[in-house]
Amino acid sequence: MSFVEVTPNSHFPIQNLPYGIFSTPNEPHPRIGVAIGNYILDLSKIAHLFTGPQLSSNQDAFKSETLNKFMSLGRPAWKEAREMLQSILSADQAILRDDAELQAKCLVLQSDAVMHLPATIGSYTDFYSSIEHARNVGTMFRGAENALMPNWLHLPVGYHGRASSVVVSGTPIRRPRGQTKPSDDKPPQFGPCKLLDFELEMAYFIGPGNQMGTPIPVDQAREHIFGMVIMNDWSARDIQKWEYVPLGPFLAKNFGTTISPWVVTMDALEPFIIDNIKQEPAPMPYLAHDYPFTFDITLQVGIQADNMANPTTVCTSNMKNLYWTPAQQLAHHCITGCNMCPGDLLATGTISGKTPDSYGSMLELSWRGSKPVPLDNGETRKFIQDGDTVVMTAYCQSDNYLIGFGNCCGKILPALQ
Repeated sequence: MSFVEVTPNSHFPIQNLPYGIFSTPNEPHPRIGVAIGNYILDLSKIAHLFTGPQLSSNQDAFKSETLNKFMSLGRPAWKEAREMLQSILSADQAILRDDAELQAKCLVLQSDAVMHLPATIGSYTDFYSSIEHARNVGTMFRGAENALMPNWLHLPVGYHGRASSVVVSGTPIRRPRGQTKPSDDKPPQFGPCKLLDFELEMAYFIGPGNQMGTPIPVDQAREHIFGMVIMNDWSARDIQKWEYVPLGPFLAKNFGTTISPWVVTMDALEPFIIDNIKQEPAPMPYLAHDYPFTFDITLQVGIQADNMANPTTVCTSNMKNLYWTPAQQLAHHCITGCNMCPGDLLATGTISGKTPDSYGSMLELSWRGSKPVPLDNGETRKFIQDGDTVVMTAYCQSDNYLIGFGNCCGKILPALQ
C-alpha cells in the first residue's frame, strides 16, 4: 500500500507505476514521471535517490525529456528502478512519506499536468496479428474460403508505418483527403475520406536494441521490450482500398496514430501473462518459444459525439485474442538483421475477438457499413464522423487492484477545404 491515496478503481496503484513524460505550467519543460493514484511522481526531483548498482551512475536518465535513455538501460535497471519506486512510495517507508518539502516538489496532480509522447520514436511498425480480425476483413473482401492469405499462419504480417505522425492521447486528428474509387466503372476522385475508422491496438516500446546484421532470438525478445501503451491506428478505409495494391497501406495510415501517454512496464504486466494460443501449423524454429507471452488485458472502445456527455462503449476485446505474440513479432522483425533502437514502437494490429461486440474496428462492427452501430444519444455510426471523439481504455483486473493504461483519446476535425 502507498502513502499516496489510491482509490480501488484507479488505474495507477503501487503495483503499476507506469512511466510517462509530462510538463506543468510553472515548469514547462518535459520530464519523466510515474503515475500513482491521481498524482505524478516527478523523477527529475528524486533522481538522487536511485543509488543502486544499476542506476547510481545513470541518474541522468531521470532528468531527460524522453524515456529513451532509461529504456536503453535494460531489464536489470528497470527492475531496480521499480523496486526503488515501490519502496519510497510505500506507506511503510519514511523517506518521502515524512518529507513534506520533498513531496511538495515531486508530487504533481495529473489534472495539473500536460502529457507528451513518452519517447522519441525513431521507427514504427504495425503488425496484423489478430486472427479474428484477419478473418473478418478477409471474408468481407475475398470470401470466407479465402479469408486468410497463404502466408498468414506462417509469419507475423506487418508493415512499416510513419513515426512522425504518432501523437499522444488528446491530440486532435484532421480528417484526411486523398484519392478514392467508390465505383468500379468510374474514374478515381479526390476529396475527404468518407470511411474514417479507428483500429483498437496495443503497442510496445523497444528498450535495448541490437546491432545491424544481428537478429534478436525469440528466446531473448522479452529482454528488449520495455512496456506497452494503447494505440488507435486511425484508418481511412476508402483511401486504403484504392491505394493498397500492391505495396499495402500508405496515405490511409500516415495521417495520425494515437497512443496513450503512460507506458505500463512488462514487470507490472507479468502477473497477467497467460498461455499462448496453440498455433497450427507449428511456427518455424526462429519464431517458436515455449514460455507464455500472451496478456490478459481487457480493451474497450467508446465513441462520443459532440452532443454527448460520455462515450458509448461500442467494443470490448482482449489482448489475449492475438495469434502472434509480441516476442514472435519482434523476432520476425529483426530476423533479417534489422537493427532495433530504444524507443522504437511496434504495434499488434487490430485486436478483435470472436463475438461481434469484440470487433476492434468500425469496418467490422458495421460489417463494411451494412449494420449501423447505435450510440446512447439515439444516433448511429457506420464510420467515424467529424466531431466524434474515440476513447480507448485498457486494464488488467486482479482480485484487489487494477493495472490500467489510462485513456487513448482523439477527436476528429473536419478535412481542410
